[in-house]
Amino acid sequence: MTGQAAVTAADADADADAADRVRAVWHRYSRRGDRASAGSRAYTAYLVVLFGAFFLAPALHAAGTTPTLLSLSSPGAATSVSCAFTVTLCWSAQLAGRFWGPLVLQPFVLHVFTSTDLPPAAYLGGAARRRLMYAGTALLLASCAAAYFTTDLFDDLGTAPPAVAAAAGAGALAAVAWLWGRVRTPRDNLVLASAAGATALLVTLTGHRIPDTGTGGLWLVAVAAAATAVVLARAAFRSLRTVDLARLARESSRASQAQTYVLTGTLHHALDLYRPEPRGFTSALFRPDGRLRGHLARGAVRALRTPGRTSAAALLLLTGGALLTAGTVGTDGGPALPLWAAGACCVYLGSGRVGETWRGLRDELTLPPLFGGRWRGTLVRGLAWPAAAVTAGTLLGGGAAAATRWPQYDAHPADTALLAAATIVLVLGARFLREMKSNLPLSLLLPVMTPFGDLSGLLVVAWQFDGLVTAVLGTALLHAAPSAPVAAALAAATATCCAWTGLRRTRSVW
Repeated sequence: MTGQAAVTAADADADADAADRVRAVWHRYSRRGDRASAGSRAYTAYLVVLFGAFFLAPALHAAGTTPTLLSLSSPGAATSVSCAFTVTLCWSAQLAGRFWGPLVLQPFVLHVFTSTDLPPAAYLGGAARRRLMYAGTALLLASCAAAYFTTDLFDDLGTAPPAVAAAAGAGALAAVAWLWGRVRTPRDNLVLASAAGATALLVTLTGHRIPDTGTGGLWLVAVAAAATAVVLARAAFRSLRTVDLARLARESSRASQAQTYVLTGTLHHALDLYRPEPRGFTSALFRPDGRLRGHLARGAVRALRTPGRTSAAALLLLTGGALLTAGTVGTDGGPALPLWAAGACCVYLGSGRVGETWRGLRDELTLPPLFGGRWRGTLVRGLAWPAAAVTAGTLLGGGAAAATRWPQYDAHPADTALLAAATIVLVLGARFLREMKSNLPLSLLLPVMTPFGDLSGLLVVAWQFDGLVTAVLGTALLHAAPSAPVAAALAAATATCCAWTGLRRTRSVW
């Protein structure tokens, strides 16, 4: 008994010594010369106040005085939506953990830790706990804000507490799934994704049997998500001792480089660091006689060389097509702007993942001395596959959605098809505008003095997300058009402006 007590005391002393050494390293690193100054903290607080005064307060007022976009007052509706939201959040967190997990540290600090005799759990555990707490809190606030703005769960005091509890459970589960996606193998992540989907389906079916207006179902979702998060957290933190430190060092270096790109204004360069490397099918680009295959065939082969991105593109395009079809009709026979905008965003995101053709097109247009100066043939060759793939995927998803509820679309199928085609043209123009960017223009860094301070940062943000902003605002413009032909004409004009601006960015035209 005395020997066991001695071993326990020795282990406790070793743990305390490791914790002290980790704190000493973090203390020394935090006292380097590039910490945030009082002026930078004051400017951050100033931006937060501006955001609250000019965006958050009007949004809260509008949400409290206008009808909700999504009514969840029917029995079981709140349970179904909360389950779908929770499982989607869990899957997204797993996927994010594979690329940028909570264990990513600064390369210098990670090198210092890995060069010592400290176990990985000693210096990774504390950072992981802090980041999971921050992520869970941020998701809780974002989920409650989204529910307040889009649903009627907070209109009644009886449904507000279970809605907050369900949001807290979803945030905790997503935070733990973020760590799980990093420390566990792809097989374990597939098991968790399947189990999460099955559990969400079971909770949904069980919640529909609870004889009330949805409060009991929300509590059930909260309890299930919290219990799953506790179980996963124990297994995930036990896996810290087996983390591949060499891979973690590569991920930390890539994350540091991407952060530098973001801070210097070149967000697309940061995203390029996370593009998968094409593999296989190199010989399939050529015919048996040695000549290159056609434009569409080459684009399809290049898409097959990145199966993960292509699968994500197919899912986004099918989902976007279904949402577009539902949005152009709506529940009352008129267009539904939220569904339409969501579908346009899905198609926009999917259009960038159909292959590596966009990057090749940008390189050919920005390097005319190497590839020739005739940009018209380059456009036809480069846009053949993206246009065909995006059109086919979107129309396939829209056709499937229309076939399942054909009586709703039977009244005006021509208008629905024309509006969907106009949205596809608009999205392709927005994607071309985004992909033709190179470095940040120096003119955007010039100060824009207003009574509220320097707002040049807004121009930088608008330049970073100009394609997505164009797709959303263009969709709102099509929604406001009086008829489908007018909307199609507006979409064609907007896409033409995007194409001309993109060509000017590559200096193909002046």
